[in-house]
Amino acid sequence: MKIALLGYGKMGKTIEKIALERGHSIVLKVDKEDTNYDISVADVAIDFSIPSAAVNNITTCINAGVPVVSGTTGWLDQYNDILQLCKEKKGSFIYASNFSLGVNLFFELNKKLAQMISPIKEYDVSMEEIHHTQKLDAPSGTAITLAEGVIEHSAKTAWKLDEGDINTIPITAVREADVPGTHSIAYTSEVDTIEIKHTAHNRHGFALGAVVASEWLHGKTGVFSMKDVLGL
Repeated sequence: MKIALLGYGKMGKTIEKIALERGHSIVLKVDKEDTNYDISVADVAIDFSIPSAAVNNITTCINAGVPVVSGTTGWLDQYNDILQLCKEKKGSFIYASNFSLGVNLFFELNKKLAQMISPIKEYDVSMEEIHHTQKLDAPSGTAITLAEGVIEHSAKTAWKLDEGDINTIPITAVREADVPGTHSIAYTSEVDTIEIKHTAHNRHGFALGAVVASEWLHGKTGVFSMKDVLGL
């Protein structure tokens, strides 16, 4: 496939390496907030840009009929607008807060644990996410997805950054140098703590998942998720 990289930071460069290894070609590299590019040269686009550029990148792809995979977080207040545009244009779109196979398995484990613990009122839930200092949004999109998974199966109704109460899940966001991503969910009672944790060792898993998703999306029409890609 001919792949356009929308965002050419560390993730974009890792995606490029994996895509080339898998026999694809990179026909376009767009850095930061550049809007002067011809997306029609690509068979599929992979967006790992920044929140302020993501909506324009995705919109450009959908309007041009180019399937687009996006892993950029921090723009989801406009997600429904993108879904509507994709429906109107009969486009092809996958958004994931995290493309790692391990993290997507972790999403399902998180939901199952929340469902099991929900009837046991002695436990309260909290979350922590740790990322590199260059990450622009907090909490991470992955942490928000995890929180939504808990909310789906518990009495909690929302999440809050750095604070919580009887109805909300507190999410602590930590920024440290050279941390690809660590997410943990803890259920704490007076007598013990149950904790699940995912630790990424490098960016390779995220990049590989994004390339696999773009391969899967090519030739399809609609809005999909990593659950579709992985058959979960």
